[in-house]
Amino acid sequence: MTRVPGIGIFDSGVGGLTVVQRLLEVVPGEDLLYLGDTARHPYGTKSAATVASYAEENTAFLVDKGVKLVVVACNSASAVALEMLRARFAVPIIGVIEPGARAAIGATRNRKVGVIGTEATIASGSYTRALQALDPTLEIYTRACPLFVPLAEEGWVANPVAREAAGVYLASLRQSHIDSLILGCTHYPLLAETIGAVLGPEVQLVDSATETAREVAATLAEQGSARAGVAGSASFFVTDVPDRFVKIGSRFLGSTVDSAVRIER
Repeated sequence: MTRVPGIGIFDSGVGGLTVVQRLLEVVPGEDLLYLGDTARHPYGTKSAATVASYAEENTAFLVDKGVKLVVVACNSASAVALEMLRARFAVPIIGVIEPGARAAIGATRNRKVGVIGTEATIASGSYTRALQALDPTLEIYTRACPLFVPLAEEGWVANPVAREAAGVYLASLRQSHIDSLILGCTHYPLLAETIGAVLGPEVQLVDSATETAREVAATLAEQGSARAGVAGSASFFVTDVPDRFVKIGSRFLGSTVDSAVRIER
């Protein structure tokens, strides 16, 4: 029997696996194809033009595989390339910024929202624009936290180094009295315990991966293209040697990431 098309997901590395994790829970019948652009990771320190070029190549790879929808599971790429991708490809393309912004607005009580992300994401102002478009009365406070990505990938998420970095990065946000914080990078949920400990229980952390998965489910339902009644599969592709991806990916998804196929760029 011919399988129906699956869902494509890409990120610069392994961070987008947090989105895969949520998709496995929300749309368990769908086949997932994940591309980690590990040879060119990280995107967060690269120019907008470079990130947009990488995003276009990644999307083309997934579309050539026959996917019916693409998730840009990378905040940096969502920030600078989402509209371009939607204009150039016929399949629905969902980013992680708008779902996260909506969730933060639903969570805040005092209308003070914080955003942390890579340098590229914060510099783009994409979260600020998305939040203000939904609620112009918000006070928005942003902070780039570039060390969080390598800490997450090393598994240093709750040790003294992680706590020290979080304390330095988040000090200004604590002083701003935010009550919700968008984790504006798909790696950051791995550091949620440490981030939460620094900010305190009065600050609700918003993981855009959960909201993105819900938007995927809603889009498929609206289009009548959801696949149900059977168990989906997950396939993984990388642009560098797969060993490190599999090792780090197991921290996100356990044995689900037991192998990956290397593609040439």
